[in-house]
Amino acid sequence: ARSRTVGELLAPTSPFDKKCGRENWTVAFAPDGSYLAWSQGHRIVKLVPWAQCLNNFLLHGTKNGANAAGTRLPRHSSEGGQKNKPCEHVIDCGDIVWSLAFGSSVPEKQSRCVNIEWHRFKFGQDQLLLATGLNNGRIKIWDAYTGKLLLNLMDHTEVVRDLTFAPDGSLILVSASRDKTLRVWDLKDDGNMMKVLRGHPNWVYGCAFSPDSSILCSVGASKAVFLWDMDKYSMLRKLEGHHNDVVACEFSPDGALLATASYDTRVYVWDPHIGVILREFGHLFPPPTPIFAGGANDRWVRSVCFSHDGLHVASLADDKMVRFWRIDEEYPVQVAPLNNGLCCTFSTDGSVLAAGQDGSVYFWATPSQVSSLQHLCRMAIRRVMPTSQVKNLPIPGKVVEFLCYQI
Repeated sequence: ARSRTVGELLAPTSPFDKKCGRENWTVAFAPDGSYLAWSQGHRIVKLVPWAQCLNNFLLHGTKNGANAAGTRLPRHSSEGGQKNKPCEHVIDCGDIVWSLAFGSSVPEKQSRCVNIEWHRFKFGQDQLLLATGLNNGRIKIWDAYTGKLLLNLMDHTEVVRDLTFAPDGSLILVSASRDKTLRVWDLKDDGNMMKVLRGHPNWVYGCAFSPDSSILCSVGASKAVFLWDMDKYSMLRKLEGHHNDVVACEFSPDGALLATASYDTRVYVWDPHIGVILREFGHLFPPPTPIFAGGANDRWVRSVCFSHDGLHVASLADDKMVRFWRIDEEYPVQVAPLNNGLCCTFSTDGSVLAAGQDGSVYFWATPSQVSSLQHLCRMAIRRVMPTSQVKNLPIPGKVVEFLCYQI
């Protein structure tokens, strides 16, 4: 089936605009659904109010130039008192932008730092931060409502390829870099760097937190998937199974599954708690044998993300296709065409998939299917306990099987 197109946000072009440097490596939605941000290339990050963006698609059809005069979104005057009202911003980050992440604070989540006597910034619950990872190894932290630069984090020596905030509102930020390290920053402690995670033999491409913020997954220019204990900052285990570089990863909303995308033309869905591959989604048929492990470079998978119903996975590959998969089926349930796609993510409510390409963003409606009773039960029980505890419940074995994700 063909996915329904919702809309497009097209980057402005000029006759002298070079193609190189316009790659959109990252697109992100704010946790509360207020903002959409993406890299337009050439140092520029664009933030637009997401609700207003959807309204424009309904009013003006699917095509929407990000700077078109007829559909221009209201700009924010920083003099006004509407600090928390989402308004459009264009941010010049000073260097090529490789990664973006939104973070918001929960006051009861205290900083892990010892000295809390004085801080430059006190992030309240109404604060929304945007972190940008740059080509020169810097991470810049911006106030999403005003577009003001708050912090400039400098420790990486190479490109900051990915960023992720802990979902628990602690404002713990993890950065993945080509300098082979992951770094953990505490923004409630004015961006103090807490830990360096080493273990990757080469470039680190991506990282993702589990929903309870206890586990970090990282992937890079090696065949292994790394899992880290974020309480002890130690490596939990490596997941072996891919045949080429692993470039993207994301946990399911209940934390029971992990999806990883690789240049070996495959997406794997793992049970990360025992290191078993539960499902393989192939993008080349027949799949390449291990001796040709790299697969075909026109089938490399670039990005993967989990839908919010926990039932669907979206993948984006070099064969000019976006695919939607059900975790319990072998073939895609919907597809859509996209040239030169580099990144994808679901909107906060899960209804729309956004994918980035050459400075522009394209949107499709997420497949809407009724979840089975088994899937709803699996999701519900993991809201209160992790997979390891589910398997130890004093209930009949058949019920435990029913509640576990099986091969």
